[in-house]
Amino acid sequence: MRIGFIGTGTITSAIVSGLNASDSTTFTFLVSPRNAGVGAALASAFDNVAVAASNQAVLDGCDTIMLAVRPQVAVDVLESLHFRPDHHVISLIALISLERVQALVAPATRVVRAIPLPMVATRAGVTALYPDDSTARAIFTQLGPTIALDSSEHFNAFSAATATMAPYFAFAGEITGWLIRQGVPPTTAHSYIAGMFHGLATVAEDPSAQPFPALAEKFATAGGINEQVMAHLTQVGALKAVSDALDGVLNRMTEANR
Repeated sequence: MRIGFIGTGTITSAIVSGLNASDSTTFTFLVSPRNAGVGAALASAFDNVAVAASNQAVLDGCDTIMLAVRPQVAVDVLESLHFRPDHHVISLIALISLERVQALVAPATRVVRAIPLPMVATRAGVTALYPDDSTARAIFTQLGPTIALDSSEHFNAFSAATATMAPYFAFAGEITGWLIRQGVPPTTAHSYIAGMFHGLATVAEDPSAQPFPALAEKFATAGGINEQVMAHLTQVGALKAVSDALDGVLNRMTEANR
């Protein structure tokens, strides 16, 4: 399968790198010249990657097309292109609805949205799809688990939830910084906190794991230090602020698609 990318940035690089992690990959890639540095780096790293002369050349040379441009420029970019009826389009563009993408890529009719995370570069990222699509699932399953959603509302909610990745690292960074202020060497502090959160993720991913609130209660031993920090964060509204922020992201998505 030859996959074409309109837009060559972090996610494109992650997908290409992840799909090339196997020595037996059956994919070849044609990437747009929009980000010359990323495109050149991918072509240099992998023999099955070529940089197209233009975005239209990507469409002309591929049947499966991934749209990976920023939402701010997506409409202008897509309106300038000529899609074929047989194109299979996988949109990775945030803030633009399936219906809007379908209109922009007509006469192509097979269109699906996906949310691959940067961790797919190491085949450790879960990808949400809407609607379910056999080809998209076959591609992204090689990069980690896939979750097919049954409505655009659920897809938008999953998309909003990905806005917590940067806050996650900021939270871990705050704890690491606190350790450093106690005199712990930075590399030691980073390794310890990274390892702690990796271990917690392993607990949560266990098929027999309890829901997150139950795990929080389990780890917050009565009278213990975890209970103390939970109580403080709850009292100052830190946990509710997360939900409030996600509401804001979801409202932004809803407004953008009106």
